[in-house]
Amino acid sequence: MDVLELESQPHIQELRSRVSAFLEEFIYPNEKGFDADNWEASDTLKSIQAEAKKRGLWALGLPKEIGGGGVPFMPYVFVNELVGRSELAMVGLGTHTAQDGTMLYLYGSPDLKKRFLLPMVNGDIYPCYSMTEPEVGSSDPTQLQTRAVKDGDEWVINGHKWFTSNANRAAFATVMCMTDPDAPTYERFSMIVVPTDTPGFNIVRNVPVMAETAGGHCEIRYEDCRVPLTNLLGPRGQGFKIAQKRLGPGRIYHCMRWLGQAQRAFELMCQRALGRRAFGGLLADKQTIQNWIADSAAEIHAARLMTLNAAAKIDAGDEARVEISLIKFWGAKVLHDVIDRAIQVHGALGVTEDTPLARMYRHARFARIYDGPDEVHRMVASRRILREFKEGRKYDFGRGVRSRGFKTEL
Repeated sequence: MDVLELESQPHIQELRSRVSAFLEEFIYPNEKGFDADNWEASDTLKSIQAEAKKRGLWALGLPKEIGGGGVPFMPYVFVNELVGRSELAMVGLGTHTAQDGTMLYLYGSPDLKKRFLLPMVNGDIYPCYSMTEPEVGSSDPTQLQTRAVKDGDEWVINGHKWFTSNANRAAFATVMCMTDPDAPTYERFSMIVVPTDTPGFNIVRNVPVMAETAGGHCEIRYEDCRVPLTNLLGPRGQGFKIAQKRLGPGRIYHCMRWLGQAQRAFELMCQRALGRRAFGGLLADKQTIQNWIADSAAEIHAARLMTLNAAAKIDAGDEARVEISLIKFWGAKVLHDVIDRAIQVHGALGVTEDTPLARMYRHARFARIYDGPDEVHRMVASRRILREFKEGRKYDFGRGVRSRGFKTEL
C-alpha cells in the first residue's frame, strides 16, 4: 500500500482526529506554563496525562505489554506530526519516552525493565540520554572519552558529559561510554544504565540554552560511578548498533514533529496575513507575503513527502541511511525558514511570548545540531550517493532504490 493511501485509512484518520481534539482541548490552552523549570511536577501536567490515559492516547508508540498504546510504526509516524505542533504534547501524551522505552524494552535486563521501564512508560519517572561531551566534537562519536572499566561485578564509569537533557529530573541516564578501547573502532562503545542517585553521578549545572533552563540540559561528571555489570544495554561493544536502532526511527519522528510545528507556524502566518492591515490593505494582499506563503507551502509539502518516503523504507526493513540524512538537514531548514517567515508577518508580536512562535524559533535552531549536525548528514548522504555511482549504480529518486548497470563517463 502506498504511504499516502495508508494515511487515508479510516483507523489512522480516526486516531489523528482524536489526537487533534486532545490538543485543542488540553494542550494549547496550557502551553505557557510549560516554560517553568518544575513543569514535570505540576498538577496541570498530571491531569493532562491522566486524561490522555483515560482516552487511550497515552504512549501510543510503545507496546501494550509495558503500558503503551501498541500503535504500529507507520500510524505512529502520522501521530508524531500532530504531537509536534506543541512541545507540551510530547509529555502530555507520553511520547517523550518512545526512544528510551524502546531501547530498554529491546535490550534491558529483567531487573532494569522492572525498576525503570514500566514506571517510565507510565509517566512516573523520566529518562535522560547521556552522550555529548564538551571536550570532543560529538558529531564524531568515536571520539567520546567517557570510559567504563570492569571491577568485579561492577562497571566503574568516569567521564564528562553535557547536554544530557532532563538529567535534573530523570531517574536514570543511559550513558554512551567506551568499554573496550582495544576493539575495532565501532565496537569500543557500549550503553550503560546509570540511576541518577548513584554516588559519582554529579550534576555540575543546568546549562542555559537560549536563556532557557526548563529543558534541563545538564553538565555531568561521572566520578568513579559504580553500577552492576547487568546494567549494560545489549551486548558489550554494541552501543553504536543500538544507537542506530534508536536514531533511525527517532529521526523520522523528529522530522514529522518538525512538520507539525512548521504547519502550525504556517497557519498562524496565514491567519495573521488575513487579519492585519497595513498601507491601505491586508498583509495577505502584499506580494512579498504571498511569496512567503507559497514558498512555505511548497517546502512543507516537499519535506513531508520526503519524510514519509523514508518512513516507508524503514517500515519495509531498509535502514534508509540516505533518506534519513536528507530529511534531517532539509527538514531542519524548512522548520526554521517557515517559523522565521511567520515571525516576520507577525512583526513585533512574533518575538513576544504571546504566541508560540518565539519559543518555536529558539528550538528550531537546535534542530540543525542535535541527532547529527547538518554538515554530517550532508556528508553521509553525498558519500553514499557517490559510492553508488562509483560502483556502477545510480540513486533512483523516484523509488529511493539503486538501479544497476549504470556507467558514467569521467
